[in-house]
Amino acid sequence: MSARRAAPPTDGELGVTEQVAVYQREFPDVDPQVETIVSTLSRVARRMGVAYSRQLTVLGITSAEWEVLKALVVAGSPYRLGPGELAKRLGLTPAAMTHRIDRMVAEDLVTRDRDEANRVRVIIELTENGRNKWLASMRMAAVFEEELLQDITAAERPALSDMLSRMLRRIEETQPDAVGRTDDLA
Repeated sequence: MSARRAAPPTDGELGVTEQVAVYQREFPDVDPQVETIVSTLSRVARRMGVAYSRQLTVLGITSAEWEVLKALVVAGSPYRLGPGELAKRLGLTPAAMTHRIDRMVAEDLVTRDRDEANRVRVIIELTENGRNKWLASMRMAAVFEEELLQDITAAERPALSDMLSRMLRRIEETQPDAVGRTDDLA
């Protein structure tokens, strides 16, 4: 199977090959293979994020709201968590979580009620509307992801999955606090 060249970006951004050539010109010690892999992964992740955000916009939810819906789904039925646990899982401050929940309650994505067993405790629960939006987003994502992987054969996918998993594991081992939030770097 021959390697395909990525289509050049149309937004004025250099193609990966051209970018790596510039890096080599300015920093001759750079490994072009490593830089090509890392630059390509970075672009794939960025463009996937944009595509997912567009899909969520169609559904009338934000990426931030989707993260809350996902956390509640991952928690399992009955899809409930306390706001503190949600904030912890999402790497947010309690104030930021409260603001996000306020918006989501107004949009009928979640409910906020007192725990009957402990009236001091608040419970955030996924609504039927919230679950339907999450399911719709998953359906849209599945179509997009299948299109994304159409040039990778079924036989190649396990190897790609394994390689990416090993890369992720390495980053998680060496950067355990790098969960996607950069507010500590400001």
